[in-house]
Amino acid sequence: MPKSIVIVESPAKAKTITKYLGSGYEVLASLGHIKDLPKRDLGVDLDNNFEPTYTVIPGKEKVLAQLKKSAQRAEAIYLAADPDREGEAICFHLAEEFKAGGKPIRRVTFNEITKRGVQEGFAKPTEIDRNLVDAQQARRVLDRLVGYQISPLLWDRVRRGISAGRVQTVALRLVVEREREVRAFQKQEYWTLDAYLSAGKAPYFDARLTRILAADGAAPKEELAIGNGEQAETLRAALEDAAFRVQSVETKERRRNPLPPFITSKLQQDAGRKLRFSVKRTMGLAQRLYEGVELGSEGLVGLITYMRTDSTRVSVDAVREGREFIAKQFGADYLPAQPNSFPSKKGAQDAHEAIRPTSPARDPESIRRYLGEDEYKVYKLIWQRFMASQMTPALFDQTSVEVRAQAKDRTQYQLRASGSVLKFDGFLKVYEESKDKPEADDEALKHKLPKLEAGQTLKLLALKPEQHFTEPPPRYTEASLVKELEEKGIGRPSTYAAILSTIQERGYVTKTGGKFIPSELGMVVNDLLIENFQDIFDLQYTAKLEEELDEIGEGREKWTDAMREFYKKFSRNLAYAEKHMANIKRMERPTELVCDKCGKPMVVRWGKHGSFLACSGYPECTNTRELAVDLPDLENAEISPEANEEYCENCGRPMALKRGRFGQFMACTGYPECKTTRRLDGAQKKPDVPLEETCPQCGKNLVVKTGRYGEFTACSGYPDCKYIKQNLVGVKCPECKIGDLAEKRSRRGKVFYGCARYPECKFSIWQKPIPEACPQCGNPYLVYKALKAGPVLACPKDDCDYQRPADAEAEPAPAEPAAAR
Repeated sequence: MPKSIVIVESPAKAKTITKYLGSGYEVLASLGHIKDLPKRDLGVDLDNNFEPTYTVIPGKEKVLAQLKKSAQRAEAIYLAADPDREGEAICFHLAEEFKAGGKPIRRVTFNEITKRGVQEGFAKPTEIDRNLVDAQQARRVLDRLVGYQISPLLWDRVRRGISAGRVQTVALRLVVEREREVRAFQKQEYWTLDAYLSAGKAPYFDARLTRILAADGAAPKEELAIGNGEQAETLRAALEDAAFRVQSVETKERRRNPLPPFITSKLQQDAGRKLRFSVKRTMGLAQRLYEGVELGSEGLVGLITYMRTDSTRVSVDAVREGREFIAKQFGADYLPAQPNSFPSKKGAQDAHEAIRPTSPARDPESIRRYLGEDEYKVYKLIWQRFMASQMTPALFDQTSVEVRAQAKDRTQYQLRASGSVLKFDGFLKVYEESKDKPEADDEALKHKLPKLEAGQTLKLLALKPEQHFTEPPPRYTEASLVKELEEKGIGRPSTYAAILSTIQERGYVTKTGGKFIPSELGMVVNDLLIENFQDIFDLQYTAKLEEELDEIGEGREKWTDAMREFYKKFSRNLAYAEKHMANIKRMERPTELVCDKCGKPMVVRWGKHGSFLACSGYPECTNTRELAVDLPDLENAEISPEANEEYCENCGRPMALKRGRFGQFMACTGYPECKTTRRLDGAQKKPDVPLEETCPQCGKNLVVKTGRYGEFTACSGYPDCKYIKQNLVGVKCPECKIGDLAEKRSRRGKVFYGCARYPECKFSIWQKPIPEACPQCGNPYLVYKALKAGPVLACPKDDCDYQRPADAEAEPAPAEPAAAR
């Protein structure tokens, strides 16, 4: 008897859905997109309304053939890819391949992969939403035009193999502009003066000097600014013999309302701050929780709703289940009279719910034994945020105290103290939001004041003047960069992970201490692109394009109209760049340095690894030296012979900065006659960065440390506790079947992947394992291989030849653009 076939993207999702459908359905996986624009050509007809040319993705031919074969004998075809633009495009391309067979083709969507969610989706099958397909197609064509038409320029003027991206370049721009703000920042000195006071037997408290009052006792509008130590000392001396009394005490009840359940960006930010997970890692873990986890006798169950959403809407059933759990677990005081509701932000796609547990009653501890360590952490975060969103506000008694001090010369001073006492914890019982930097109000919540009354005389215990300096704006972390992109309307929930991954993989930024720092290459590429493509990489224009894509998805604008408007600006910028973009490859900037081999002047040139010093007598003289100044700063940099000159202790020749396989070092310019070198170990050791996460062995907090091979996470109790957190990749060890595979480094710094149970299990491989089953032989994981033709995912088993191109997370640099051939 013929069955209906259901097609989803991944084998894991297919396995979970199979459980909820009867024997009349066969669930198959397409393994993502089956069609895309061709890799070696533009694939867009600029003279024919931007008509795209789609081809079957190399490596997907066998998958598509198998799907078509199953479709021929099927009674009906249900396309059940994810409910977003990319999922709709997958379904559209599959439908195009199947329509010749004449079988009925229906589209089904579900927000959660549970029995209820799947059955509701199949009860209301629909047609493919062509508006969403057009929106995805518009985004794909936009990214292709930018990537394939700008990249050849960068190859010619900077370096082969690098690329530009419509959104990635704007993200890079934010990082570079912030870095320049940090470098240009001039710190300013300021002082504070705190008085430690007591009222009888009550505990002491501290109050900060805020104003010097006028002769009539009136307080100036502006708070007192103490600019230097002399001013602070003068004020301290004046207050030392002053009489202090309480001027006023004001106590107010403050309510802190719960936050809405997670949308994608907020989940990425909170996981970054609380768990130190990258955006990519967070989304990978959320994907697994969404597609289904084996829960013992329950079998495979999708634990969370769809994780790419910007809506805070929650279904009535989920709210009811959540409220029932709160009433039972925490009591009536924690349950508001009416369900809490939260408006979605302007422009949010309300088709999806917020990210929430599929069953609120499934608390994290009850299923912990079925989850990996990191899966548990992400699920717990989502569960806590959702439950907190339906609980009562937290209540605080917030107290502000004004203190008057009268000096001997009868000058009056105003001091202020504030504190807060938690009266009722409310939603804070289960969840508290993390922040990049604590606000003043949050700090006050930790400060409790003694009971005071107006007119009460106070005793001065001590005066503490303290020096401070203003701080530059903080460099972006993954969490704060996602927040900035979201606030500026750049990118969408489904693209943040790809954006952040791409700018790192291209070598445009590095992450140090969890913060983004642009590389020399990143700053050069950014400056060239911003200077020559002022329209396309403008922040407001990029946000406007995102809004247009949303309008296309809603059927309010034709995608071809948006493309025409875009290409008018883009072609104008492209023509300007082809004529005016600086050629960094051929840059030659004179310096005052002299070649130590031939005596000719040294010049700054650009090479494979960035800028360097080279002899102007090239090719007769091939002498080069490392340059310790970033190219973007060279305009104002004075490169002189006296700068940081150092001489060899063995032969007296000058030492030069060189770069080797283990980084920079100093080497004698007399090489090979003199082989003296010196390691550059003078850099200050970075302080440990404390985390909220606790050690599973001793319970102390974990910290991020910096070791010989980079950053790692370990227990703060070292050397008593030697726990080191391993970077698990989500794949079980194929040898012992107990441990997980983890990313490790060899003594020479090369990355490999080995069993976390080492030395009990010594399994290891060089290729990165990917938690995706092989569709040909069923091997539980694939490996990532970098081939000349491009990266692929392949089966590691010797008797299986399966491989397919690795899914590009952003538009790659063209393999061989027409302009470069």
